[in-house]
Amino acid sequence: MIELRRVSKTVESGGRPLTILHPLDLSIPSDRFVAVVGPSGSGKSTLLGLIAGLDAPSSGEVLIDGTDITRLGEDELAKLRGEKIGFVFQFFHLVPSLTAFENILVPMEIARRRDAVPRARRLLDEVGLHDRGHHYPSQLSGGEQQRVAIARALANDPPIVLADEPTGNLDSTTGRHIMELLLAVRRARRSTLILVTHDAQLASLADDRLVLRDGRPVETPVEALP
Repeated sequence: MIELRRVSKTVESGGRPLTILHPLDLSIPSDRFVAVVGPSGSGKSTLLGLIAGLDAPSSGEVLIDGTDITRLGEDELAKLRGEKIGFVFQFFHLVPSLTAFENILVPMEIARRRDAVPRARRLLDEVGLHDRGHHYPSQLSGGEQQRVAIARALANDPPIVLADEPTGNLDSTTGRHIMELLLAVRRARRSTLILVTHDAQLASLADDRLVLRDGRPVETPVEALP
């Protein structure tokens, strides 16, 4: 369960406060697929970063399974992210000096999983890259890099997957394949998926939509709090 209680984000811009996200109340149950849509600058990526604990809200509470992550220290927050949240970025964010296999292995080594090596191999198989694990990111296509990024996000089997425009840096055909993979993985694992996208067709596949404009919701999932 993900809950946002009066969560907002304001930053300084040109010496003046700029509100990126106005106070928002939202509740997303487990095993839901929610698409977050809206024009550029509407607060979509900011919202995803707040849910992941990659950014701190200016006000409000962000609860993951009842834990208010805004009250956690850096070590506690890192531990929670490692256990509960997988993040897929638009620009992959792979470590260029590590192979595909090693990029997937790192989160599990940090978590000290005893099955890290065989699990990394299984994840490579799951995303269709069993024969590409020894390649570096520069030797992989954009679609292959995103497949590695998805496998890395799933490394510790998180119940929540956050994806920020995962197809935005890919051609349309490759983007469709990546989205099909992400949805197949979500169905198999019964994970909660929150997807930021500009693609209306992708958004139409979601259980619910959250539409943002100028940092305010103009359409919310059926579970949104009053």
